[in-house]
Amino acid sequence: MGIATVSILVIISIAAIILLTSKWKLNAFVSLFLVSLFLAVAVMPGKDVIKIMKDSFGSTMASTSFIIIMGAVIAIILDKTGAAITLARYILSKTGETNAAAALGITGFTAGMSVFCDAGFIILSGLAKSFSAKTKTAMPFIAGVLGCSLYSVHCLTPTHPGALAAAGILNANIGNLVIAGILFAIPGFFVAYFWVKWMTNGKAYLPAEEATVPLITEEAKFPPVILSFLPILVPLVLIATGSALSVLQPGTANLLGKIFIFTGQPVIALLIGVAFAMLLLRNKKIETLNAVFETAIEKAGPILIVTAAGGMFGMIIKETGIGAVAGVALSKTGLGLAIPFLIALILKTAQGSSTVAIITAASIVAPMLPGLGLVSEHGKLFTMLAMGAGSMVVSHANDSYFWVVTKFSDIHADITLRVFSTATAVMGITVFACVWLVSLFFPK
Repeated sequence: MGIATVSILVIISIAAIILLTSKWKLNAFVSLFLVSLFLAVAVMPGKDVIKIMKDSFGSTMASTSFIIIMGAVIAIILDKTGAAITLARYILSKTGETNAAAALGITGFTAGMSVFCDAGFIILSGLAKSFSAKTKTAMPFIAGVLGCSLYSVHCLTPTHPGALAAAGILNANIGNLVIAGILFAIPGFFVAYFWVKWMTNGKAYLPAEEATVPLITEEAKFPPVILSFLPILVPLVLIATGSALSVLQPGTANLLGKIFIFTGQPVIALLIGVAFAMLLLRNKKIETLNAVFETAIEKAGPILIVTAAGGMFGMIIKETGIGAVAGVALSKTGLGLAIPFLIALILKTAQGSSTVAIITAASIVAPMLPGLGLVSEHGKLFTMLAMGAGSMVVSHANDSYFWVVTKFSDIHADITLRVFSTATAVMGITVFACVWLVSLFFPK
């Protein structure tokens, strides 16, 4: 089969996923499975396509499952114990009520490192209304800042399924990506904060009508501040330390260094985070722990299946050979990192899911890396960050997170489009600009 025909079939497959998931609302796993099977049979009739699909599905599941489940356990405990509210109140006490939006944004950014953006927004939405009502701050401002803070780390850090699966497809260092993702999310959130503030300033937007979660209640009901921070900060410190020490050969590191390299692996670091999260539980009976684990597994299950299906679709695209050919052609354009950014941006805007966008983009880009001159460790890291930035642009009506922000804030969709959606575009472009500038100082 000619390369032109293969190219057309790949484009039709990507378009089919976009239409099936966004226009016809077919389940993402079913869409990915059916399209992957169609593409494999059409392009590789002489190969064992079922074996390729099973192997790629399993390998993606193996590389993502533990991290996603551990993150889900931490998120459930932060929610059930009120630790997320403790974090918000502590940060508000340091920033002052006049900076309620910033306080909630910092809380969202911190919690978002381990909590999925939609779950994080739902957990903190009642507190956002309380902040808005008490401080008389416009609810679209509060909601926009909180939404962007959670979204920034969700799209860039591989504690979340999209970036995690894409890192596996590109064989990028997950530990380095966790740290770099957080660092590049900071300027993105910073710019988004001021964009949301500018978009709501002077407008006749109202604060929330009532405080659904009181800012001051009986403190005994909530866990201590230090314990609330530990499940989030300890894994990050361990991953950062492990990544810094990983430049040493394990054989040359001392015993302490080997221990930190081991505990700095994301799976082990998050497992330790789960152990600290359990300290938040007042009732530590086996029944309580089982309830937490079962809820986390129920939450993580659908995410794991869709993530693995995305990896399967990516392997089918890789097997077609179209990526390598496209990489050679695109390398002559001189666009470099703009290629993965634009591919992820188009996919995100078209079909709505940041997870599907970055996994599909990684599958398309992986064979292009040599042609784009991005095959080194630094090149793969910056490619991942560029795709993460692209997967931010733009969250609008075909994105479920857009509706979470809208419905749980009790604001109209047109306001969310004007304030939050435009902020996601500004945030993604800002992050990409920062990634591109920093990449100039590193060898490809």
